[in-house]
Amino acid sequence: MAIDVRSLTDTWMIGNVEIPSRIVLAPMAGVSVQAFRRQGRRHGAGLVCSEMVSACGLGYGDARTKSYLRIAPDEKPLAVQIFGADPQLMADAARMCVDAGADIIDINMGCPVRKVTKTGAGATMLSDGAENAARVVEAVVNAVPVPVTVKMRRGEQNESRDFAIAGPLFASVGAQALTLHPRSAKQMYTGHADHSLTAELVSLVDVPVMASGDITSRERAHAILETTGCAAVMIGRGAQGNPWLLESMIRDEDVQPDNDEVVAELVRFIRETVRELGDQRATHFLRKFHGWYLKRGHFPRSLRQELSTLGTSAEVEEALFAAAPSARARVAAMEAELAALGSGDDDTELDLPISLYGGG
Repeated sequence: MAIDVRSLTDTWMIGNVEIPSRIVLAPMAGVSVQAFRRQGRRHGAGLVCSEMVSACGLGYGDARTKSYLRIAPDEKPLAVQIFGADPQLMADAARMCVDAGADIIDINMGCPVRKVTKTGAGATMLSDGAENAARVVEAVVNAVPVPVTVKMRRGEQNESRDFAIAGPLFASVGAQALTLHPRSAKQMYTGHADHSLTAELVSLVDVPVMASGDITSRERAHAILETTGCAAVMIGRGAQGNPWLLESMIRDEDVQPDNDEVVAELVRFIRETVRELGDQRATHFLRKFHGWYLKRGHFPRSLRQELSTLGTSAEVEEALFAAAPSARARVAAMEAELAALGSGDDDTELDLPISLYGGG
């Protein structure tokens, strides 16, 4: 279904859920924590998505990880992404996600990582006519009162056209939107996303299609919207440590932060993540984010290495403020917003483990 999009700020619908912009923040394992989702909403994403949640966790109660999804009221609209190959387990997981506050259930059929695909989940579900995949989609659609979407790749192999069979099949059993990352699972993140395939999928289905892959500038976002007829663009790796990319798209002008703004945003991100994960877990988790943020602005190369050696979030903050002293005032101005988040007591903790395997 081709969409006439005039602006990235246009509202649109997935089922009965209104999305306030055409920018969707992708689900990324090990990245899409609550702080990342909240940041995406602040900078212009109309829809944010959780990390992958394992439906298999329902069947392996004693083997669950310590990482669980926290959902807060101010994240909405929020899509929670689940993965698994068993229709009944996926339906049960979807119900739990809706009870926890999910506005949309997204099914992962794009993850290329072996730990996921060897279970029959992720990108492998598109093979062999996607018949079991369709049963999973139908079971989830019948289990929950919210819209169900599917995120997929073109297929497992480089020349695969599995998406062209699977997409219409998923729509026919009730999926209300589709996302295509037009790389194969074999490609992982190498090569280029072929968005001519996105345009083809748009022509094959009567539900909105989101385009994912290699959308790293507002110019690229506009070009893909115009050439594919897709309903929205999904931003993944381009938004890691760079919420200003989303802001550039919303404002339709180049937004380049200075050192103070980069540090202030990173410190806010650190504090929100500590609130969610606790200081010890957060300090380790955040190390990859330091390098992503410090690509913005102008910082000495030694700063990233220094941050990786520090053992507490307070030490990291002090090192950042030393590099950009005026950022303290910016963070102080954010204190009221940070305080308004509270302790997290109002959050819902979804009793299903988050997958740390990798995104799709």
